Amino acid sequence: MRRERDKVKVIPLGGVNEIGKNLTVIEYKNDIIVIDCGLKFPDEEMLGIDVVIPDISYLLKNRERVKGVFLTHGHEDHIGALPYVLKQLNVPVYGTKLTLGILETKLKEHNLLGSVELICVKARDIIKLENASVEFIRTSHSIADSVAIAIHTPLGVILHTGDFKIDYTPIDGCVADLTRFAELGKKGVILMLADSTNVERAGYTMSESTVGEAFEDIFATAKGRIIVATFASHIHRIQQVISAADKYGRKVAFSGRSMENIVEVSKELGYIDAANEMFIDIDLINKYPEDKVVIITTGSQGEPMSALSRMAASEHKKVNIIPGDMVIISATPIPGNEKLVSRVINQLFKKGAEVIYEALADVHVSGHACQEELKLMHTLVRPKFFVPVHGEYRHLKQHAELAIKLGLPSNNVIIADNGDVIEANRDFIRKNGVVTSGQVFVDGLGVGDVGNIVLRDRKHLSQDGILTVVVTIEKESGLVIAGPDIISRGFVYVRESEDLMEEARNIVRDALKECEEKHITEWATIKSNIKDSLRMFLYERTKRKPMILPIIMEI
Repeated sequence: MRRERDKVKVIPLGGVNEIGKNLTVIEYKNDIIVIDCGLKFPDEEMLGIDVVIPDISYLLKNRERVKGVFLTHGHEDHIGALPYVLKQLNVPVYGTKLTLGILETKLKEHNLLGSVELICVKARDIIKLENASVEFIRTSHSIADSVAIAIHTPLGVILHTGDFKIDYTPIDGCVADLTRFAELGKKGVILMLADSTNVERAGYTMSESTVGEAFEDIFATAKGRIIVATFASHIHRIQQVISAADKYGRKVAFSGRSMENIVEVSKELGYIDAANEMFIDIDLINKYPEDKVVIITTGSQGEPMSALSRMAASEHKKVNIIPGDMVIISATPIPGNEKLVSRVINQLFKKGAEVIYEALADVHVSGHACQEELKLMHTLVRPKFFVPVHGEYRHLKQHAELAIKLGLPSNNVIIADNGDVIEANRDFIRKNGVVTSGQVFVDGLGVGDVGNIVLRDRKHLSQDGILTVVVTIEKESGLVIAGPDIISRGFVYVRESEDLMEEARNIVRDALKECEEKHITEWATIKSNIKDSLRMFLYERTKRKPMILPIIMEI
C-alpha cells in the first residue's frame, strides 16, 4: 500500500502537441518543480495577438508548494513567458549564467529586475528541496549553457532532457555530459521526458562546427558586404560569423534590438570571444569599404517587423540593400513561416543581392537530436517509463514508437496532452485526471483579456467587414427621429454601392416600424430584429455576412 501511495506527478502545461510554450510541472509530495516557462508565437488565425503563453491556473492554485522555476536554456519557447508569469507567481528562478543573462534583459523591459530571485547554477550543481533535489546536466544545443534536469526522489530519478543534440565538436568545447546520463541510467531513471522535435529525421544532426566551415568558404569569395540573418540567441552561430569575419579582415555590426541585447549580454559574460575593435556601430558601416563589413541581423524567419525584412523592403533606417551585397539566411523556416521567408528572399534578389540559404549551402544545422542521437540517449538512460515532449502529436507518436522499438513495453510509454496528470512510481505509470491548461493570449499590454470570442470577432471582421447602424429614438414616444444611418467598413465602399445602402436603410426602417407596431421598446429586442432583417437581406444580395452593429440613441 505504501508504494502505491508514494508517487510522482508529471503535468505538462505546455510543449506537447505543439512546438513552443514549454512548461512542465513535476510534483513529489510537497515539492512542485516547474521546468521552463516559454511562449509561442501566434498562428495565422490569432489575429493581432503578439505572443501566446501557458495557462498557469494550476500553479497559482498551488502557489505555496511551488519551489521554483528551473530553466534548461535561454530560448524564447523556454523562458519567454516568465516576465508575464512572475508577475503572478513570484518564485525563485534557477538557470545557468547565459540563460539568466538573457532573462535579465527581459525582466528589465518589464520592470521586474530586482523583484525576482535569480539563482545562477552550473552543470552538476544539485539544489536540495524539501522532499526532492534537482540536478543540472550539461547538454549541447543551438544556444550555449543548455542543461538537462534530473529530479532525484526516493522513488528514483525523473529526467527531463531539455532541447538537445549530441555534438562531439561544439564551438565552446563543452561536450554534453554523456557520462552523467549513463550514471543516472545505472542508478535508475523511473521516467524520462525527452525532446521529440527531430524524431522524423534519420541519422545524426550535423555538428555546429560544419556551419563555420561553410561561412569561411563563403567569406573567402565575397566581394561586397555580407549580411547574416540568424536567431539572436544562437551565440555559437554568431561566434562563427565573427570568427570568419576576423579571418578575412571584416568589421562586424549588429542590427535588431534582440540581437543587440543578447550580444551585449554574451560579450559581458564572456560567451563571445573577440576583440572589441572587431565591432562597429551600425551607424558607421558606410565609413568602411563594402568588402570590410559584416552585418549580423535578426529576421531569419521573415518576421514582418524584423531588421532583415525592413532591409528587403527598403524601410530600414540604416541599411539599404545594394547590388553586390551577399545575404546569408542561417536558419530553417519554422513551420508556417515558409511564405514569409520566401517573400524576403525574393525581395532581396530583386534588389540585386546574392542570397544564400539552407537549400543552397550548409549555412544552418539543427539544435535538436535526430533518431540516432535519441536512440543513444534512450540507451544510456534506460528509463523504466517514457513520456515524449517538445513536439506536435506526430513527433510524440513517432518518438513513442522509437522507444518501443528500443525495448520499452508499450504500456510503459505515455503520449500526453497539455493538462494531463501523469502519475508514476517504480511499479506503474498512468494518466489520472486533468488540470486546467491552455493558452493565454498577450495583445499589447493586455494579458488574457483577449479570448476566443474576441478572436472570433476579429476573424469575422477580417473576412466580411462591419456595418454600423445608427438610429436615434425619442424616449417618450419611441418614435424614430433620426436615421437609420449605415456606416460600412471592410464590407462595401458606400459611394459605389449607394443603391444597396439605400435598400439596407429601408430594411432597417421596416424592422423599426414592426417593433413600433408591436410596442416593442426593449433595446436588445430592437437590435436583434435589425440584425436579423439586415443579415438575411445582405446575404441574399451579396452572399456575404458582415458583422452588424446596431447603435440606438435615446433623446
